[in-house]
Amino acid sequence: MGTESLAELAAERVDHRFKGLPPDAEGLTVGELAAQRRNLFTGGFTTPVLALSAERLAHNLRLMETYAERHGLAFAPHGKTPMAPQLFQRQIEHGAWGITLAVPHQVRVARAFGIRRVFLANELVDPAALRWIAAELAADPDFRLVCYVDSVRGVELMDEALAGTERPLDVVVELAAGEGARTGARTEAECVAVAEAVAATGTLRLAGVAGYEGEVPQATPERVTAWLRRLVALAVDLDKAGRFDRAEEIVVSAGGSAWFDAVADVFAEIPALSRPVLKLLRSGAYVSHDDGHYSRLTPFNRVPAEGALEPALRLWAQVVSRPSPEQAFVNTGKRDAAYDLGLPLAQVVRRGGTERPATGVSVTALSDQHAWLRTTDEADVEVGDWVGLGLSHPCTSFDKWQLIPVAEADGTVVEYIRTFF
Repeated sequence: MGTESLAELAAERVDHRFKGLPPDAEGLTVGELAAQRRNLFTGGFTTPVLALSAERLAHNLRLMETYAERHGLAFAPHGKTPMAPQLFQRQIEHGAWGITLAVPHQVRVARAFGIRRVFLANELVDPAALRWIAAELAADPDFRLVCYVDSVRGVELMDEALAGTERPLDVVVELAAGEGARTGARTEAECVAVAEAVAATGTLRLAGVAGYEGEVPQATPERVTAWLRRLVALAVDLDKAGRFDRAEEIVVSAGGSAWFDAVADVFAEIPALSRPVLKLLRSGAYVSHDDGHYSRLTPFNRVPAEGALEPALRLWAQVVSRPSPEQAFVNTGKRDAAYDLGLPLAQVVRRGGTERPATGVSVTALSDQHAWLRTTDEADVEVGDWVGLGLSHPCTSFDKWQLIPVAEADGTVVEYIRTFF
């Protein structure tokens, strides 16, 4: 890992760029502020402020590490969710093979912090980005990047951009999850044509097959399983045709955050191939989980004996207006909270150091800087109270915050997570 770069994060100065941090911490380094172990509720933090639970974060990291080990899977968690090198480091420490990313900028962030293995779960045809990656590969023998390819035209563009490079770039043929799905070659015949195009180049090396089962239309366990078996069969057929002859191992990769149980089951069926098989899972939302979208979709709901993820993000806001018995407003909105896959959930109310359930309180709408609360007769909410909100969809929660305090259960802030979006 790039420990020097991570150390530099602790040396960054606290200032106006970072929402929610104590105004009197201005000028301290992040490391100095963390050493003070301030309390999230009494230590001068201003609302709104997003916080991560230290205990739940640690739990989620351990759970997916043991899950991958139990099922014989390599794990490259999708880094687009937090875009936080400190969390990348923890994921690597918890056994991750590498980090999955989606676009070249994210790869640049990962490389700046020493990530040595990147799975780019996207097509890449930008010549400037390809040349930069080629230079990284040439400069660092320990760096490995694998990316998608799904068209002969894409292969041609990549080959043109990489002409004269020393190391071939590893690519995996992406099989689309179905008609109307996202990227990926739609048929096995198209995948074979792409593989043949790759074989005709000296700049690319076919390393395996991949896709994203979360795009299976009208997904059910049966449909997802059927598509995953198509993916495995494609790997088997390409191997029989000798298309992986230049590869050191054969990568078979899938697995978002909604169907990784199906991935584990089907990947367990992969037969012996001509080379070792890297069964690569890519789930990313697990690191913080959530209180909405993924709390409903997580495979652990189907396999509770395997454990349970815990929502680690909570957004704290303050009641600033109580215009009627049926309505209140807190000082957070679309600028601070994810809302693309569901509104925030009012969970707890804090007043005078006491926390209680937010009974009778619900979020009905978001403005830019206000959340609209509906309050029933049961609600005990007044101006000045802090309201803890659960969030849906971590991918659009992290991206609104550059520096996120990590707090223990009693509110003690033990560190700060820096994001790079």
